[in-house]
Amino acid sequence: MLLFIFAYLGGVLTMLSPCILPVLPFVFTRAGQPFMRSGLPMLMGMAASFALVASLATVAGGWVVAVNDYGRLAAMVLLAGFGVLLLWPGLAARLAAPVAALGGRLSAKSAKTDGGGVGSSALLGVATGLLWVPCAGPVLGLILTGAALNGPNVNTSLLLLTYALGAATSLALALLVGGKVFAAMKRALGLGEWMRRSMGALVLVAVGAIALGLDTGLLTQLSLASTNAIEQRLLDGLKPMPVEPSAENPASPAMMAANPAMMMSANPAMMAADPALAENAALAVEGTLPPLDGVTQWLNSPPLTVESLRGKVVLIDFWTYSCINCLRAIPHVRAWAEKYKDQGLVVIGVHTPEFAFERKISNVERAIASQKITYPVAVDNSYAVWRAFNNQYWPAHYFIDAKGQIRHHQFGEGEYEQSERIIQQLLREAGQSDVADDVITIVATGAEAAPDFQNVLSPETYLGFQRARNFISPGGFMRGGIKHYTTDEPRLNEWGLSGQWQVGEEHASLKSSQGGITFRFHARDLHLVLGPGEGGKPVRFKVTIDGVPPGVVHGVDINAEGEGVVQEERLYQLIRQNDGSIGEHRFDIQFLDPGVQAYAFTFG
Repeated sequence: MLLFIFAYLGGVLTMLSPCILPVLPFVFTRAGQPFMRSGLPMLMGMAASFALVASLATVAGGWVVAVNDYGRLAAMVLLAGFGVLLLWPGLAARLAAPVAALGGRLSAKSAKTDGGGVGSSALLGVATGLLWVPCAGPVLGLILTGAALNGPNVNTSLLLLTYALGAATSLALALLVGGKVFAAMKRALGLGEWMRRSMGALVLVAVGAIALGLDTGLLTQLSLASTNAIEQRLLDGLKPMPVEPSAENPASPAMMAANPAMMMSANPAMMAADPALAENAALAVEGTLPPLDGVTQWLNSPPLTVESLRGKVVLIDFWTYSCINCLRAIPHVRAWAEKYKDQGLVVIGVHTPEFAFERKISNVERAIASQKITYPVAVDNSYAVWRAFNNQYWPAHYFIDAKGQIRHHQFGEGEYEQSERIIQQLLREAGQSDVADDVITIVATGAEAAPDFQNVLSPETYLGFQRARNFISPGGFMRGGIKHYTTDEPRLNEWGLSGQWQVGEEHASLKSSQGGITFRFHARDLHLVLGPGEGGKPVRFKVTIDGVPPGVVHGVDINAEGEGVVQEERLYQLIRQNDGSIGEHRFDIQFLDPGVQAYAFTFG
């Protein structure tokens, strides 16, 4: 219920956002007409069509984006005809085209103060909903990210509809006030004809702005009011005290709202399930090990079942191979599996992908070999095991006793000593008498090395338009199309593209012979998830930091001159500042060959 309140209030706040500007002319064509028969049906149609298309886009493939592009085109033609008819209503009798005729029916009563029909107003609202692309602030981003992780469900569609109804509420208030002003001006000055023509001109301007992509580009970056900051304060101020998920109390939307970054990766503010947990303390039963059904393929092991694991202490590790937080946790999981395998511990890595390339079995097999993982790995491409555990996080560790009961969980990296003590306790409960008392010490290198969270001031940043934020290239994204991008000088956590790129839902693909990415960051380590060109063709690149080669602060995947090659789809460590130079820096990567696919920046 709390997230529904957030969604509604987030929608209300869209009235303060510049992304609402393109649809205002369509809404105000209903000013001065009866609200219940004209304005309200129009707004309800807009909310319903937005919620439907957004729901489909969160659970389906690229075909929905393509179909919606055609829907937007049809809506633009329809509303452009509507604007022309507002300017010159006499044309309606002479235009024979179906779109114009439909536009004529939509606007047949637009010049009259006694209002149009409910059906025509609702149809106008449906067309408007196809064109509306709200700025993705924290609230809408939270809903869409949760949908991407949890798959199709009624809750997502209801949240999107609630968000749209919040926006409709703001627009309804504006329409009611505007309608009274509109009517007063007509009575006092007799300006009905002039106002009708002005509204028609504004409709045409709005259609033109949408056709040029200003609604998804420039207006997304402009800020008439700091709605993102307002939304974030709303989430921070209204959220309840966090409650750790368990089998009886799984991760809820309210908890996701309390800390949305945890849905994608670890957040140091919420890593420990219970730091005060003492060794040999009573561990509550949080649930039972759910069936391991729906696994796409088992690696390093024949298929395992709940029945075959009875009598064993089991550690379930949810991970995905390009997740930096998972990579840093794996050395500990690997060491536990080796140390306690002869005492009854079974470690199962459940590989649940975030990006499409992580669904490829060959990629997962290569990652397992690279990371020296020898314990069983369940490839969970359908998210079946993820949903069975009601899981929300990468990495996530679930500790199961010999009776098949979940006794503890750990979300995110960290608390390794506590986790190993729990393994020891569960092994002793299972009857093992020779369990070691010491805990392992890990000295990891490369991307697996422990992070410096105190200096991480830059968030995980996605390059696909579905979850991208702080993008500053002029004109914004051309969603799915090829565009030549340039970049301005970024401020902290802003980024931009240069060259010809095609930006899709989850990644950006370079289409020109050369191109680059710029990011201003503050962290010790900078990583970038990359994939090679079509057919696996290697892509050469060069990195600079503050305009010069990285030298001693180069990451493991480049040399001191900043040179590297993208040969496979994975996380590349590009910057590691062990020289005391941690601070705010400009990062540039220039690709010397076409085809590279860039997914996300992560930091440590």
